[in-house]
Amino acid sequence: MSSFVQPAVPGPSLSSNPPTDRSTVAAAAKFRPISTHLAITPPVSVVIPAMNEAENLPHVFATLPPWIHEVVLVDGHSTDDTVKVARELWPSVTVVEQRGRGKGDALISGFAAATGEIIVMVDADGSADGSEIVSYVSALVSGADFAKGSRFANGGGTDDMTPIRKLGNWVLCALVNAKFGARYTDLCYGYNAFWRHCLDHIALDCAGFEVETLMNIRVVKAGLKVQEIPSHEHLRIHGASNLRAVRDGLRVLKVILREHRPRRLRSRPAMLPASASLGEGS
Repeated sequence: MSSFVQPAVPGPSLSSNPPTDRSTVAAAAKFRPISTHLAITPPVSVVIPAMNEAENLPHVFATLPPWIHEVVLVDGHSTDDTVKVARELWPSVTVVEQRGRGKGDALISGFAAATGEIIVMVDADGSADGSEIVSYVSALVSGADFAKGSRFANGGGTDDMTPIRKLGNWVLCALVNAKFGARYTDLCYGYNAFWRHCLDHIALDCAGFEVETLMNIRVVKAGLKVQEIPSHEHLRIHGASNLRAVRDGLRVLKVILREHRPRRLRSRPAMLPASASLGEGS
């Protein structure tokens, strides 16, 4: 049995309310129960880039499991009460003031501030269900390096894609699969989780929405073990998205072309079947 996976046994109770003292939680139980049959030792950090998402954060935070180690909120120059609301909802939240602009820049700042061994990326618009985190973490402790959310894997879905965006995502995904030897069913989705050591292999260096594509390509090029996790994308609850299909699609295409090398990869990256995931929601 893995040193990271143990049967969930009765132990010190973790409150259903968000913890306010991380050291107290860490001391209370060596293993954190994350489901009825699985407990883990690695601390889990959830990184949430946000700009003017005060109305959405109550919905986002309400779905986060109480056993996570920390929440890192990266504030992208918000003019509303995003930071205030985050601190009220999760008193121990780590707030990072973004210096640059763009989602990629925000995530890079959040990853640098996160202290967990496992890092989960979650959008702040209410489209991601935090209860799915258990499936991502289960995949990682079961052997994957990178757990990649997919709206088009069996069991996934989306309420928030126009036909043109769906077509663009399919074309770009097929291009990445052909050029890099991947077997992805989804490309431009921001709900992912990974072991901290992955950051040593992917060296992120982009500022915009294309960051997810860059990560997906570089984990493949690094030969890391990837497991897709079926995920359901909900509609944004409040406000308007900063995503622009044509503009950001072209930026994604530029990343793919930049990352492509004429020689073929020496070995095909390992891809675990979605059915291998442990935990709820897999």
